[in-house]
This record gives sequence, C-alpha cells and structure tokens, in this order.
Amino acid sequence: MSLDDERDSHLVLVPNPPQHPRGDFGLQGTLPCRPPNGNTRSQGIAAYRNEFFSGCADGVFPLKPLLVRSMAAKRCGAELYTGLWEDVGTPERLAALNG
Repeated sequence: MSLDDERDSHLVLVPNPPQHPRGDFGLQGTLPCRPPNGNTRSQGIAAYRNEFFSGCADGVFPLKPLLVRSMAAKRCGAELYTGLWEDVGTPERLAALNG
C-alpha cells in the first residue's frame, strides 16, 4: 500500500464478508468508486495524509463523507487484497475465530 503524490488516501479493499454482502465501495482499476458498481468490496485498511482531514473538527466523525469527497476529486487510490482476511468487527466474531 502506498500514497503517491496525487493521492490523499488509499484503500485496501477485500471481498465482501457474509455479514456485509453489499459492500462499501466498488473498484475500477486502481480507483474506488461509490456507489458500488456491482463489483462491490468492503474496506479493509486505509492510509490517509493529513490533507484528507482538511476542514474537520476535533472529535469523532464518520470517514465515509471524507472518502466520497476524496474519490470525487480523484485523490483516493485503492487496491484489492485477496489473501487471508477476517472481519473481527465485533466481540462475537473475534470469539468465533478464537474458538
């Protein structure tokens, strides 16, 4: 994963897990797209430059609007990861993996 000089964010997308079949984004070459284009993917990990957060106030806020803004400006890159990956987004899913 890398951020070149033209990008302020980069997503590593994974195939959709069963609990999230619609996905978050689509992938067109090396660019993410929203809404998903039928080739849907879920976000795995990401890297961001400080500029990505321009205009944000301190505190908790959703990333999705910032990602959509970055995508619209063609400043967000993406890649597909097809290796081993598990969504451990809840204590129950983590327990199932450890069980």
